[in-house]
Amino acid sequence: MMRVQPIRTKADHQAAMAQIEKLWDAAPGSEDADMLEVLAVLVEAYENEHVEILPPDPIDAILFSMEQRGMARADLQEVLGVSRGRLSEVLSGKRGLSKAMIHRLVDQLDIPAEILIQPAR
Repeated sequence: MMRVQPIRTKADHQAAMAQIEKLWDAAPGSEDADMLEVLAVLVEAYENEHVEILPPDPIDAILFSMEQRGMARADLQEVLGVSRGRLSEVLSGKRGLSKAMIHRLVDQLDIPAEILIQPAR
């Protein structure tokens, strides 16, 4: 059994993640499951303080939302009220999202506006 200690370094973090992977399928209520829970809390605390999580790219968020809904480009074209050419420019990052497009994506695809107003990467 791994000795439980605070996670202070990247090496500590990697070791804890490796241990979590080994314990992932632990039976509920077992000592291994308890250890998994403790390690998960320690890793979360470390990551909250040391790992910057960037919001998703707006285009990636749109494509992910489309995939989750089983939408085709033609469906998105209808949602946005744009031509195929304009849609292609937006999805390729050549053209930004307009305010009207952002409103439609928020309303119809439930993508948070905070994600959509960022510049595409």
